[in-house]
Amino acid sequence: MVICADTSFLFSLYGNDAHTQRALAWVKSRRTPITVTVLGEYELANALRFAEFRKFIAQGEAALWWAQFEADRSAGRLILSVCNIADVIGEANRLSATHTLTGGHRGFDILHVASALRLGAKRFLTFDDNQRKLSEAEGMAVPL
Repeated sequence: MVICADTSFLFSLYGNDAHTQRALAWVKSRRTPITVTVLGEYELANALRFAEFRKFIAQGEAALWWAQFEADRSAGRLILSVCNIADVIGEANRLSATHTLTGGHRGFDILHVASALRLGAKRFLTFDDNQRKLSEAEGMAVPL
């Protein structure tokens, strides 16, 4: 079963925020690896650096948390997946046309959901309420 995670989940998993304990508990209770798209990998790396830039985290923590992400990738707890960008954009256009006028979805959120759908994900890990609604509307379970 493919389980994809968005940046809000990944940031909680590797950082320290209001959802960190829930993210850690969910991961510890499962043995299934989490799929991360290259888009999610990029956005997590940038979010960590941006948090450090804005002084939300201490100097050097972005690199430390990124090293933990890389260690989990190496250990097989995370699987990095590449999607065809044209297919993802096509799916994102469909999602936007179907859901944005009624749900107010942001572009990057739509891209994460579109990527997960293109990978055949059945579960989507997010702490973003609006992204949860979009994922569930497209048939993915959001177990958090």
